[in-house]
Amino acid sequence: MDFTSLRAVIAELRQEILPSRFEKAQQPESNTLQIGLRTLKGLFWLEISWRADSARLVQIPPPNRQGSESTLAKQFQHGLSQMALVEIHQKGFDRVVEFGLALRPGENIQKTLIIELMGRHSNVLLLDHQRRVITLGRQVRENQSRLRPIGTGDIYIQPPPLKGIEPKQKESLKLWKERLCLIPTSTFKNALQESYQGISPSLAMQIAHNETIKAMNILNLSVVKIPNKEWERMHKRWGAWLKAIEEEAFSIHFIGPTAFRVWGASKQDSLSIKGLSLNLGKYYRNHINKLELRKITKEIEQKIIRLKTHEKSCLKEQERLLKETLLSNEFQEKADKIFCRPNLRRDEIIEAQNLYRKSKKLRRSGGVIKGRIDHHYKKLHIIEGTESFFEEITLNNWEAVMKKIEALIELSKELDQLLRKPIKKKPQAKSNKAQSLKPLELNSPSGLIVQIGRNHLQNEWISLRHSRSGDLWFHAQECPGSHVVLKSSVGLPEEEDLQMASDLAAFFSRAKGNKLVPVLMVPTNQLERIPGATPGTVSHRKSQVLWGSPSRGLSRIPKSNSK
Repeated sequence: MDFTSLRAVIAELRQEILPSRFEKAQQPESNTLQIGLRTLKGLFWLEISWRADSARLVQIPPPNRQGSESTLAKQFQHGLSQMALVEIHQKGFDRVVEFGLALRPGENIQKTLIIELMGRHSNVLLLDHQRRVITLGRQVRENQSRLRPIGTGDIYIQPPPLKGIEPKQKESLKLWKERLCLIPTSTFKNALQESYQGISPSLAMQIAHNETIKAMNILNLSVVKIPNKEWERMHKRWGAWLKAIEEEAFSIHFIGPTAFRVWGASKQDSLSIKGLSLNLGKYYRNHINKLELRKITKEIEQKIIRLKTHEKSCLKEQERLLKETLLSNEFQEKADKIFCRPNLRRDEIIEAQNLYRKSKKLRRSGGVIKGRIDHHYKKLHIIEGTESFFEEITLNNWEAVMKKIEALIELSKELDQLLRKPIKKKPQAKSNKAQSLKPLELNSPSGLIVQIGRNHLQNEWISLRHSRSGDLWFHAQECPGSHVVLKSSVGLPEEEDLQMASDLAAFFSRAKGNKLVPVLMVPTNQLERIPGATPGTVSHRKSQVLWGSPSRGLSRIPKSNSK
């Protein structure tokens, strides 16, 4: 979060939350704090993060309750209880914000909340009336910073002063150009950032932006090679930026060379949006969720490859050992031939006995090795099934990012659980854990619920544990994929309901690339769990074949799930 965005957020917060009363604090992530402030309009939530790659101060929609029991959240809850936010300060072009809190408006400041948004040096600190640190987001020890170590109980020290001079709106084009051209070999981007305070890479790109010339071409151009017309145009944008800062004329719009911009919007800009801080909060959350999705996707992908390679290696080794057991007859025959010799010597008798023992050992180990081979095949079946679910979750473009993250986390936990624990022959009794299973649920044309399993445990839960007499089960024929259950136990299904369930079973299968997929329809009371098999593996007595369309199945997913 650069200086310009921070100033824009502060300008809005002064209007929205002064004064307000502190009410709640929670820490959903290790480097993020969420604070609830009570205003006349209701509860206003701020998110403060000192995460190096996305340090920010933004408004957020009411969050889920999580992290209220963390030590930092408890310290804020105790330290700011019944306190009122009465002041917000930010000096010069620093990205340091001070929230002043008192017992009530008009009284002396008792606590100060410091928010430092400086990349990897970002932090959040709570100070007492003597400006001693009560608590902070991260301790900075002497071996981490000799200039400014800081911890609980220390007197708060301001960060080191910024390099460069403060930008001034009255600076003429000639002086501005001369200052930036002091080092002729420097690029425009480096010259701008080194000469002036408050200049981020994003702001430099916004100033250099030209609809006919790519901003990166100007940014990386030597200052002596920039045409005079470009200098005039960029100086004009420089002045517009400083005017927006001085007049606090901000609005957010998601166009231009950077992800967003909070200044310089024209009246014709149809993408300008009110609620700048809240929209910035949504932007950052979406950005962080995408980073988290990529991280989790890579971790699970590597885990699946690693586990699959390991199981195949173990399986290959056991199959090699099984082939060796076939040599038991050869060892026995060799021993028999030795005992058929006349005038046996002692060493020959010992050799024959060893051959008999080896033959017996190989015959006895055959059953054990077959059991191991069966065990590894079951594990491979689990991994390959998980791989199918993983591909469906990661490759679909209809599901929200946060929902994907939740589904992948559940899938990863399930994989660890199924590979760690032996597969039981009998289904486990129902427990509270079933309540945490959240299969995808859609409504059929006549209003019946259609449940779709997104992993092994969800498949078993909707097909065997949670099904009722009268429900119908759908699955792509001879193809890995999700179980689909139409809850027809609560009402008679129409032809459109059956077709929808068939389409969804086709779509949530590995045959989704085909135009039509044969789908089995079976009453759930005719399903049986195969003892010792992977959860969700069932057998059935009778079935009816329907034809499902994967493309039509995709269209059955409502728009609310595709945002």
